[in-house]
Amino acid sequence: MTTAPAELLTVPEVMARLKLGRSTVYDLIRSRRLTSITIGRARRVPADAVRDFITREIEEAA
Repeated sequence: MTTAPAELLTVPEVMARLKLGRSTVYDLIRSRRLTSITIGRARRVPADAVRDFITREIEEAA
């Protein structure tokens, strides 16, 4: 059984989806609230990680 490959987003794409600034996105990555991977020198964030982050934030706000 194979799984579909994860969609990887750049930091600017995450910024646009979350409507946040660059520093805030990197702070979320640094604090491990937003999962990311490094490929070479490029930082990528799985689209699932963005959805999970939003879900956690909504649950914490409730």
